[in-house]
Amino acid sequence: MSQPPFQPPQQPAQPPHDPNNPYAQPAPPQQAPGFGPPPVPGQPPMQAGPPPVPGQPSMPPGQPPMHPGAPGIPGQPQMYPMQPTSPFQAPYGQLPHTSGHPVGAVFLGFFASVIVSMLYSGLILATYKDMTLSQANTMYLGHALINGAVVGCLIGLVGHRNTGAHIWGAVIAAAGAFFGYTNALPLIIADNQSPAAIGDMMEADPFIPAKAWWNNETEGGVDWFSPLGLLLAAAAAWGLAYLIGSRRRRV
Repeated sequence: MSQPPFQPPQQPAQPPHDPNNPYAQPAPPQQAPGFGPPPVPGQPPMQAGPPPVPGQPSMPPGQPPMHPGAPGIPGQPQMYPMQPTSPFQAPYGQLPHTSGHPVGAVFLGFFASVIVSMLYSGLILATYKDMTLSQANTMYLGHALINGAVVGCLIGLVGHRNTGAHIWGAVIAAAGAFFGYTNALPLIIADNQSPAAIGDMMEADPFIPAKAWWNNETEGGVDWFSPLGLLLAAAAAWGLAYLIGSRRRRV
């Protein structure tokens, strides 16, 4: 009795050769897209949390939602609401200071007052022969106002809101009104007599110009136009310095 020829057993089909997997190890289980990175071998896969509620920020999978004021979880930072802050905060113990240069304003007002006073003295020297007493008083008061206005404008523009600069401006304007009148008397004496007469006046009584400014030569007593001019100069300087300086912005 003849036997069929021997046939070798059929071997199971082998997967195609993969150069990246030479040992034909089983591939890890695939994870649905959109649920984070694939799990690391030896650790349990991460479980996806519930979908976020509309209007609330999404949280990482596996972490409970947190809200401001809730107790923090150990090992995780706690969230706090953001507080609005001011755009500029001065250092501790310091306050914003007023802008301006009060010292420079005082020096500038002083030089301007000296120039205005010299112009007034020259005007008196040029017109004293044809000037009446009423015209002289009017010119004196007008000079006091002009001197105070010039000094006050410069103090306000440069010194801004500095009160000390305003006070010094009033003092400088009043002094300018006084010396503008008293400096004209030696010039008149030198024009009528000679420049040497100024030296004789200084040796006899150096306060002759101040006495002429204070005394009323026609009626006697005090010439009240003289202190009135000082008040006008000081008031004009203070008022304009305060008005212009108050409009200046702080830095």
